[in-house]
Amino acid sequence: MFTGIVEEKGVVAAVSSDKITLKADKVLKDIKIGDSIAVNGVCLTVISFDSHSFSADIMPQTLRLSNLGMLKDGNKVNLDRAVLASGRIGGHNVQGHIDGTGIIKSLTLQDNAVIMQTTTPAHIMQYIVTRGFIAVDGVSLTITDHTDHTFSTSLVAATRKDSCLGELKVGDVVNLEADIIGKYVQKFMVTKQQSNITREFLSENGF
Repeated sequence: MFTGIVEEKGVVAAVSSDKITLKADKVLKDIKIGDSIAVNGVCLTVISFDSHSFSADIMPQTLRLSNLGMLKDGNKVNLDRAVLASGRIGGHNVQGHIDGTGIIKSLTLQDNAVIMQTTTPAHIMQYIVTRGFIAVDGVSLTITDHTDHTFSTSLVAATRKDSCLGELKVGDVVNLEADIIGKYVQKFMVTKQQSNITREFLSENGF
């Protein structure tokens, strides 16, 4: 589990179809084999490390659902260690399980913030609500507005500085993870609608 508050920007040292190596600093301080680190919001497991970098395996499903397969040597990524039970959750509960990708549609300066509008597939849009949470490349953001096919978020100066979101351009592909609470609510509603248990059924059976 992660918080969506990026700890540092790492740099891709090497990437292949099944493995990635990242240069880092802060996330290496107490690193161990088997630790979980979110890379652009994708939960990856540390398989090796040294004083300057760590490596993780990448599964085929991860490549299909995320933008990790588009990374090249030298690209920057958002890094976030798994949250400690004793730590503060500054963002929201982020699993590191990417639902899919979106495309940056527009970036508009508004006072001291940048309004980022992201085009999003329908299977993710069903979880989008104004003032709800979403993780974009692993960064916990609040949804400020939405249409049938897009949602908007406000990137304050600190977010742009401390994460890779400040370097995004129109047309870039980003990883999206919808809020887990929304997924459970939607599943409950679908199950309820499909249920054959009605008030009449309960009455006929002595309830």
